[in-house]
Amino acid sequence: MWRMRCARLLPVNALPRLHQNSQTVSLSLDTSLIQSVMRLDAPLDLVLDYTRTMMGALLLNPSPKHILMIGLGGGSLPKYCHAHMLDADITVVEINPDVIVLRDEFQIPPDDDRFRIVCADGAEFIRHPPQRYDWIMVDGYDGQGLPAALSSRSFYERCQAALAPEGILTLNLQADTTQCRQLTQRLGKLFEGQVLSIESDEGGNEIVLATSAQVMRSSLANFDSRWQGLAAPHRDTLAVCSTRIERALRKCPPSGNQTSDRSPC
Repeated sequence: MWRMRCARLLPVNALPRLHQNSQTVSLSLDTSLIQSVMRLDAPLDLVLDYTRTMMGALLLNPSPKHILMIGLGGGSLPKYCHAHMLDADITVVEINPDVIVLRDEFQIPPDDDRFRIVCADGAEFIRHPPQRYDWIMVDGYDGQGLPAALSSRSFYERCQAALAPEGILTLNLQADTTQCRQLTQRLGKLFEGQVLSIESDEGGNEIVLATSAQVMRSSLANFDSRWQGLAAPHRDTLAVCSTRIERALRKCPPSGNQTSDRSPC
């Protein structure tokens, strides 16, 4: 059983910085790049488009029971899921205790029987996960970008192994980078081409969703009914990005048709 232990497991050079004005609180890590934003008058809203796009996993699996998130940041995604997905059990793994200490600043709920924050290295956690997950979300940036430990083939092989049979892996990447292209291709090979790559409206972020061919086919065939079946908060959240997700689903090749020189959908 993993338990919260707020000690520095590794040297952490990404010191979190808070920025606040009359409307928002935001977080950065040793750079001017904003990692997370919260509206003071609507703390549950997903302000940044890349976080809304990551929630597009709802259109592939509308009712996940077990969710693993690697990377806490300002807690926008776990806070949203805790508030709007009452049947989901949520585990968040964050390596940096200085980030976890700021949870109250971002109104992240306390740990309870269906929500917990674990202070640990996500790459180590996924070596021996306590269970399999319907969703795994990776957004574990430090001040230098996505760490090497969260970029290796072995890490994503372990993520794939930790997924339930129809589980979904969602990854936030910096768009138009060598790392983005390499990781997208890597996931394409691991998941036999069943990968959606969706750029955020704000630019700068590429959201990659990987799952089984069965989930991809079912998601496309039932897209309209799934959209209609979403609760109102989810439809509001996905209103802008749903068309991009549907378009990516239509481009996705049949399982096994991925070739080494063909980009994932």
